[in-house]
Amino acid sequence: MSIDKRTHIINAAIDLFAEKGFEGTSIRELAQKADVNVAMVNYYFGSKEKLFEALLEMKASYMRDKLEELEGDKTLNEMDKIDIIIETYVERIFSNPNFHKVLQQELLVTHRGELQQNVINIFIQNTKNMTSIIEKGIRKKLFKKVDPQLTYASIIGTINQVVNSKSFCRILISNGNPDFNPYTDEAFKKRLINHIKQMMRSHLLINP
Repeated sequence: MSIDKRTHIINAAIDLFAEKGFEGTSIRELAQKADVNVAMVNYYFGSKEKLFEALLEMKASYMRDKLEELEGDKTLNEMDKIDIIIETYVERIFSNPNFHKVLQQELLVTHRGELQQNVINIFIQNTKNMTSIIEKGIRKKLFKKVDPQLTYASIIGTINQVVNSKSFCRILISNGNPDFNPYTDEAFKKRLINHIKQMMRSHLLINP
């Protein structure tokens, strides 16, 4: 299936940002990677910063729609929803390693305050939707009185730790296997999903 030029440029930007970083990538290089002219990149985005924000918004919107759909679903209880969210987050991160790398790189940067704040603003609604599901579970007395924000951070933090710290993971998880790559190991992905589900059930459920 063909994709539009705007999306094509964004996909090229993800690859370049992951390889060279935001600062190390020029608009000219982006245009070359996407096989378009510089004027077209500027036409769609106006600047590298706006392209980066568009990239994040495109990726974040999928999860935002998923969370809003789950939040409004009356057929599932809140623990079922958390299970689905865990599966979806892990699947998305493992299937988009370059995007995940770009996002983590930018969140660690402190000297681009405005851009970093825009990154946070794009993802803030996802955080609110997730914590809202946890808060509903608490009100229904399905969940313990946990900290919703830190519970969400625990899920994301666990995923980030194992996919970003490859050397650590090789020692701790794969018995030092030098070829271990968390992004491509299907068995590890399932192991991670099951672990986080078990962790959250123990953490959240009043009657596990």
